[in-house]
Amino acid sequence: MLKKVLLTGGTGFVGRSVLNRLCRDGMQVLVCSRAETMSVPRGVRHLFVAGLDSNTGWELALDGVEAVIHSAARVHVMHDESFDPFAEFRKVNVEGTLNLARQAADSGVRRFIFISSIKVNGEGAPLGVPYCADTQPLPVDPYGISKMEAEQGLRALADETGMEVVIIRPVLVYGPGVKANFLSMMCWLNKGVPLPFGAIDNRRSLVALDNLVDLIVTCIDHPAAANQTFLISDGEDLSTTELLRRMGTALGKPARLLPVPSRLIEVGAAMLGKQALAQRLCGSLQVDISKTRELLNWTPPVSVDEALRKTAKHFLEQQSK
Repeated sequence: MLKKVLLTGGTGFVGRSVLNRLCRDGMQVLVCSRAETMSVPRGVRHLFVAGLDSNTGWELALDGVEAVIHSAARVHVMHDESFDPFAEFRKVNVEGTLNLARQAADSGVRRFIFISSIKVNGEGAPLGVPYCADTQPLPVDPYGISKMEAEQGLRALADETGMEVVIIRPVLVYGPGVKANFLSMMCWLNKGVPLPFGAIDNRRSLVALDNLVDLIVTCIDHPAAANQTFLISDGEDLSTTELLRRMGTALGKPARLLPVPSRLIEVGAAMLGKQALAQRLCGSLQVDISKTRELLNWTPPVSVDEALRKTAKHFLEQQSK
């Protein structure tokens, strides 16, 4: 087991859970974040990093580090007002990542784990046609394109320097503290709001936070992970209708679902300029994790229902405060 790990993005949804797991596993951890102060577990060092770009200096952070887990990124920005959003994504996700990786290689880091995104593969595929790790990438938005370009640069750097690179592409991650659409879904269900999603025959892969963290930690020193790309999910694909029903059960509030045809939902969403949301609700996005299972002898340790119960419990606790 490696002794010293550098974790970026330690205040993020995924990063916080990775940090806690590393500490439980007894690793020596240096966590970097843009927060000037950060509450960290006993024994963890925190280093403030003002930004992530081509000029960031990582010398103090990389001393003695054997593995880097890079989860920091510029993610989706609602109502992005930057002059050139694409350039901003590249500045952080491509230039910032490759700058860190280059300095890591120069410092003797043995393995660099990059938390990418399924958006590198695309936004979805026909029902029953899952993405695979070697599927031709087809990103469609600046975030997905920037992640793909970072992956390409990391592979080239691995070939040049010998530093091992591991790329992990998660699907939608959920768990305690989840935000965005998943949180909205729980709010609707908890209030008993009737929802027009009772007849959606799609399939979507999701991944519980605990399962993603377990794979990340597995990849720190697993010999077969070197220079590989892995897709990850819970191993059970759900329709939007089934997800809502099972989430309602976890909340103790049976879902009130109206059987509105998907086509009507899509038409209505288009009229409101919400095509992307309709695609996520009605379209399919599945991943094949057989490579992840077989190469690493890895199985998702947490079931969908167990993860939904844990997510619901945290949500309800927050609602009661």
